[in-house]
Amino acid sequence: MERKFYLFDAGKKPLGRMATEIAKILSGRNKIDYKPNVDGGDGVVVINSDILKVTGNKMQGKIYHRFSGYPGGITSLSLEEMMKRDSRKVVKKAVYGMLSKNKLRKKMMLRLKIYKNENHLHKNVIEK
Repeated sequence: MERKFYLFDAGKKPLGRMATEIAKILSGRNKIDYKPNVDGGDGVVVINSDILKVTGNKMQGKIYHRFSGYPGGITSLSLEEMMKRDSRKVVKKAVYGMLSKNKLRKKMMLRLKIYKNENHLHKNVIEK
């Protein structure tokens, strides 16, 4: 089985719409021989994660939470703060949440490559 790589520009489509398309490609749902128990998806290259496009008031309104496990150990960051720290994590979390919650999810995420700008090392990528 030969895997293809698809190229997505994060500055062209809103985050949620882009993440659903990426999840379909990583899981193989866009192919005619899709089976939910087989990891038959393709790879995805995302460029320009620094100029990520979101709609509405999500830059201030969308909140990401982390919990350390200790009392009072919850840390919350807005989308704007996450973009300043590392914009690649925002795309990664969005796609991770849209993939099937099973043992194949970790393997699928390994085929997701995210870059902050237009420079990437992958050859023969198909633009989406």
